[in-house]
Formats: sequence, C-alpha cells, structure tokens
Amino acid sequence: MDSAVNPANNPTDSIPEAKQPSPAGSSNNANVTKRLQTELMTLMMSPSPGISAFPNETDFLEWTATIEGPEGTPYSGLSLKLSFAFPSNYPYSPPTVLFKTPIYHPNIDFSGRICLDILKEKWSAIYNVQTVLLSLQSLLGEPNNSKLFMDDTNAPNSASPLNGQAAELWDKDFEEFKRLVLARHRDLSDEELAA
Repeated sequence: MDSAVNPANNPTDSIPEAKQPSPAGSSNNANVTKRLQTELMTLMMSPSPGISAFPNETDFLEWTATIEGPEGTPYSGLSLKLSFAFPSNYPYSPPTVLFKTPIYHPNIDFSGRICLDILKEKWSAIYNVQTVLLSLQSLLGEPNNSKLFMDDTNAPNSASPLNGQAAELWDKDFEEFKRLVLARHRDLSDEELAA
C-alpha cells in the first residue's frame, strides 16, 4: 500500500513556509512562528463567518486580516482590512492591530488604532488571532461609548472613546453616524495595504 500523501488533499500544504530565525535570533522567534502556524491552521480548518487572516508573503510575523461588517450594523456589507504585527514574545504580549481600511467608529481613531482592552491590559496568552478578530467584529456592533466604567473589582477605569464625535453620534444621531461610516469607508488596493 502506498503511504504517500496526496498534496492536493493536504490542507497544511497551503500554509506558507515561515522564515527560519537567524542564528543570532532567539529561539523565541521559532516558538512564535510555531504558534502562528498553529493559529493559521485553526483559521483555515475551522473558519468563523466574516473573518479571515493570512501572513504576508515576506514576513510571517506580519499578517493581513479581513472582517466583513456584521449584519444589522452600520458596517454591514463593508469589507474591512487590518494589519497584525506580532511581537517576539507573542502570545505573552498582544499583537499590534490596526485598521488599514478607513473606518468611522467610537473606539477606532483615524489612524486605525483600536481601543480594546484585550489588546492592552486584558491581554492573555489564551487569546489568538481568531478571538481578536471576533472581538473586533463584535465591537463594530457594540462600541464602548462610556467615559468611565467599573471593572470586575469595582475600580473605575478610564475608557474614553478614541473618537468622541462618533461615540456621541452613535448615541444621539444614529442616522448621521451611519452616513459618516459610509462616507469614511473605501476599499483599499493591494499597494495601499502593503504600505
């Protein structure tokens, strides 16, 4: 019996080869690469609706992700591109995640920076690319507009929205908010995404 695997049927063949760390690089990079390969396989084998992510061709620690705007939100029907940059100590530190597609949202500034606790002080090594994307997809429909909130220890935390105007419009003039979402959004070319 032939034990050769048919490459056309092997899903791992579509995972790009990760660059091997240089001898001067730490073994930590190898651990990060292994973790990211596992996450990529999970994304490919058990995809969640409306989200995807894939490493860039030249650097396995840089990924491009896509979130399809959730139904019932002002982002419905929109395709939003993001960048992920993984630190050398991932998953013990969060990736840097930015919206590349221009977006109008209370918790995202005009540079694409995101105010989301799991990307900052609430990060845990159990999170992964998929959980971050699902959290961001949820944030699109349920922004954190509060200026002050209590955490699980009843201690006050500052949670000011990054885009105060968007937060105010979300609460007071939702139709104007939706108009500004569509006015700000535009699909990006591959060249713009690479920049």
